[in-house]
Parts: sequence; structure tokens; C-alpha cells
Amino acid sequence: MRNLRILILFFIGSLGILLISPLIGGTRIPLSVVFHPRIEDPETMIFWNIRLPRACLAWIAGAGLATAGMVFQAMFRNALATPFTLGVSSGASFGAAVGMKLGLGMAFLGFSGVSFTATGGALLAIGIVYGLTRLKRNCSTGSMLLAGVAVNFFFASLILLIQYTANFHDTFRILRWLMGGLQMVGFEASLRLLPFLVAGLVVIAACIGELNLLTTGEELAISRGVAVGRVKTILFFAVSILVGVIVSTCGPVGFIGLMCPHMVRLLVGADHRRLMPATVLFGGAFLVVCDTVARTVFAPTELPVGIFTSFLGGPFFLWLLLKPPAGGDIPE
Repeated sequence: MRNLRILILFFIGSLGILLISPLIGGTRIPLSVVFHPRIEDPETMIFWNIRLPRACLAWIAGAGLATAGMVFQAMFRNALATPFTLGVSSGASFGAAVGMKLGLGMAFLGFSGVSFTATGGALLAIGIVYGLTRLKRNCSTGSMLLAGVAVNFFFASLILLIQYTANFHDTFRILRWLMGGLQMVGFEASLRLLPFLVAGLVVIAACIGELNLLTTGEELAISRGVAVGRVKTILFFAVSILVGVIVSTCGPVGFIGLMCPHMVRLLVGADHRRLMPATVLFGGAFLVVCDTVARTVFAPTELPVGIFTSFLGGPFFLWLLLKPPAGGDIPE
């Protein structure tokens, strides 16, 4: 009963943040705009066309990245694992850099050419990491983690090469995209990401019992009848594709997948049946808050949200490294 009350509080808090954050900004939006919108009114247009769609996009992206971090931390049994550990972010960034360098401006099914190349780069990174680990029989999660680090550095070097050979305009576009951002107009981006988020959550929920057993160790999970290799492959591809699509739309917004699962774990415990819904709700609300602060703290200038999350994530990463282990922590 206590856990249900906690989840209800998470839901109310997350929904409240999603609805309140669009009212906050350099231009104050009155509540009358929400309940009685007036066509052609500037405040109405700001709220319904810019701020609310942006908050929805931030919620979806934050929920997906936080849940992906939770899954990777359970799979690798490593408290420092993030959605970007396996090179998915750098692969997507490389694909986006290629798209900008080539000047791809076409759009298909609502996705821009850069979004397609970014998603393709993420899938390429996934394929390389998976292929490298398949070359080694009985590959451990540690080997997969190291393969992801190697692929991450490889794609990072390719991005630097593209920036060095690009003209000033393309270099600035690539650099700006790498900072991460949620500058969208309308709900199209949110509607494109929502099916991927729902599909990813369904796959993770279907494997939630196996995920709990994986945190105790692969040997114990196998003894309980878990097909460890199959489950890890399904989760690996489902989560990586989700992260790749999010990064292709919002850029590499870092540290959400590192911070949110640990914060939620302190409140609800390590059982993924409670941890997963709480992480979804908290991750979405957390990125909405970060984006609200990023666009208002230096108003009228807007700070890319990826810079703000990295500013928070660096100290959090160090705290995670230095803090004494606790009973609810992910086992190393």
C-alpha cells in the first residue's frame, strides 16, 4: 500500500510539473490562456504552439532516457552505466554530423534527413557493439561495456574529423546540435517519439522479472531459468533503439539516464516492478524542470538543456564514485 501511495505521488508530481512548466518563462502566461485560449492572441500561441509542445517533448525524452539508464544499470550491474555507455549517443551524433555535412534537407514521415542519419548512426553503433561481442563466445557484460566505450571513442574521433573538414556554418550547426536541445514548434516531434517510448516500455515491462534476477548475477538468473543471452539481447536492442530515436530528435542530452534511476532507487528501492514506473515519471518530470530552468535562468538568452544536465551530471557522477555503498545500490 505504501508503494502504491508513492507511485501515485510520483504521478501527481510529474503531471503537475508537465502542466505548470509551460506557464513559466520570460513571458508570463496567465491561466486564462489554458482554459480560455483566444485565437491570434500572442500568449495563447506561445503556450499552445511552443511551450506546451516543448514540455511534452522534454517529458517523453526524459522518461525514455531515464528508463534506458535503469535498464543498462541492471544489465551491467554497474552503477555508472548510462544510455550512452554503449556508443549509441556518439553513433547518433556521428550520423547527425554526416547529415549536416551533406546538407540533407528532405523529410519523410515527419522526420528530417538529419534525424534519419542520426538514427542510422545509432543503429550502426548498436550493430558494431553487438557484432564485436558476438565474436567472443560467452561474452560478459563487462566485455560489452568495454566494446561500447571503444565504439564511443571511435565515433567521437570521426565527429571531430567532420567538424575539422566542414565549413564554418556546418561546424556551428554540428556543435549546436551536440549541445542537445528541445527547440521544437508544435506537437509533431512528441507524436513521433511517443510510439517508440510506448513500445520500449512494453518490452521492458515484459522482461521486468528477468531484469530483477539479472541484478543478482547471471549465474543465479540462469539457475532460475532465465535465458540470459536472449533477454539481454532483446533489452539491449529495444533500449538502444529508443535512445537512438530520442537522440536523433533532441541531440545528446546527457546524464539523465545516470542521475534519475539512482534518485528514484533511493525512494522506492531496487525492485524494478516499482522502480520502472517511478523512473518513467521522475525522468520525464526531471528533464522538464531542467529545460524550464535552462530557458529561463538567462532569459531572454536560452541555454541548451544538454549543457545544464551536464552541469548537474558531472558532480553527481563524482558523488556516485566517492559515496560509500548502500544496501539498495546496484551490485558491482
